[in-house]
Amino acid sequence: MKTSKTIGQYGLFHYDKFPDNFQVFGLDEETINEGGKVMRRNAVVCAVSLVLVVLLSTVLVGPVAAQNAPPVPIQLPTDRTVLPIPEPQYPHSTVLDARNTTPPPRFEVKAPAGAPNVLIVLIDDFGFGQSSAFGGPINMPTVDRLATNGLRYNQFHTTSMCAPTRLALLTGRNHHMTNMGSITETATSFPGNTGQRPESIATLAMMLRYNGYSTAAFGKNHETAVWEISPSGPTDRWPTRSGFDKFYGFMGGEMNQWAPTIYDGMEKIETPTYPGYHFMTDMANQAIKWMRYQKSLTPDKPFFIYFAPGATHAPHHVPKEWIAKYKDKFDQGWDKLREETLARQKRLGVVPQDTKLAPKPEAIKDWEKLTADEKKLFARQMEVFAGYAEYADAEIGRLIEAIEEQGQLDNTLIFYIVGDNGASAEGGMSGLFNEMTYINGVQEKVKDILKVYDQLGSPMTYNHYAAGWAVAGDAPFTWTKMVASNYGGTRNGMV
Repeated sequence: MKTSKTIGQYGLFHYDKFPDNFQVFGLDEETINEGGKVMRRNAVVCAVSLVLVVLLSTVLVGPVAAQNAPPVPIQLPTDRTVLPIPEPQYPHSTVLDARNTTPPPRFEVKAPAGAPNVLIVLIDDFGFGQSSAFGGPINMPTVDRLATNGLRYNQFHTTSMCAPTRLALLTGRNHHMTNMGSITETATSFPGNTGQRPESIATLAMMLRYNGYSTAAFGKNHETAVWEISPSGPTDRWPTRSGFDKFYGFMGGEMNQWAPTIYDGMEKIETPTYPGYHFMTDMANQAIKWMRYQKSLTPDKPFFIYFAPGATHAPHHVPKEWIAKYKDKFDQGWDKLREETLARQKRLGVVPQDTKLAPKPEAIKDWEKLTADEKKLFARQMEVFAGYAEYADAEIGRLIEAIEEQGQLDNTLIFYIVGDNGASAEGGMSGLFNEMTYINGVQEKVKDILKVYDQLGSPMTYNHYAAGWAVAGDAPFTWTKMVASNYGGTRNGMV
């Protein structure tokens, strides 16, 4: 008896519409029915095979009751001596039905309970005796407030130059071990002076990020070799490849503060051009915005902010209202200022009571021997510098106030480093209207700089002060930035 059904009888295609369905493929009814029998035989074989697989898996895996047994406890790693913390290896699951098993805990690196936020502020080219917190003539309320409520350190040791100090700070290594024996612009192929941090040396940002911190850097980055600052890279030593989630600032040793070249991450962006724009305020705004976002989106995650202004490195660019605060405040000259500074330092206790002023370098003229024009110009240069420093301190204060508004101040460890080296004497004996003349070996004359007296600090200048102010700013020590043999180049304050 014939029992095979045609494919049309299985309801796959309506029999009456057979011509429409298959004739377009050149198939007739007899061919299709024979093919259907083959398909049914193959289907039976597949079904039997599937049943055997299920039966065998039941025997091998065991009963469902055994699959519901409590999972083996997983101990997440707590050892933080090797970074990054390795992801734990979980046992493989042999359960076929996901409903009958429990997934392992998600591995996520978190900061230790109670870990504080960290803020490091690093001022550029600033002398030990310039800030009011260390007996100096420049009013800096933010660092004063921190010093009053914290600790003053009078032996923050630097390398007398910016980039080596910065990389030593950010790695905890001697600057030669990081290959930053000097600034990258003067790097060589000699060991310890190549200008390129070895990949074997991690940064503080990397270590904190591997420990569950959000990390950001704002301002000056002079830790990347100058020949690596290009779209073609390599980018291994850029901030966002060196442990920082966020970077907003400039690459190099100094920058025009009125019209800076800015990078957001590794992308060069258009410089804002609104009236009154200044990078010092801009970078503070960016840091505040990032910090607020970070605390809103990940409130349980601590942050690390490295805040490194271009201030007070030349050019001394500052709004006029800040310069006006110091009108006539330096008419006494640098010799008298050194004496006044030392007296204040003794009252504060930041130097021993028997401290005496170190001899002034012979190249620095006595103030009383200067001409009237020299005194007028040099006093103005110091007024501009002092205004620049107080302005920078005020913007740093805004950042700290924003942290306080978030309720995070008591849980934030703040390091305010008042100088990455001593005060700078790169302005030469008479100061500069345009620092590019110094770089090109040209000394400007007092009579020429006096012509732009009222413009010093404005967008029309790239100015610097006379070296006598740098020596006074490093009181009670002698010499200045770039002189590693004296504390004037290597000793700074920190709170």
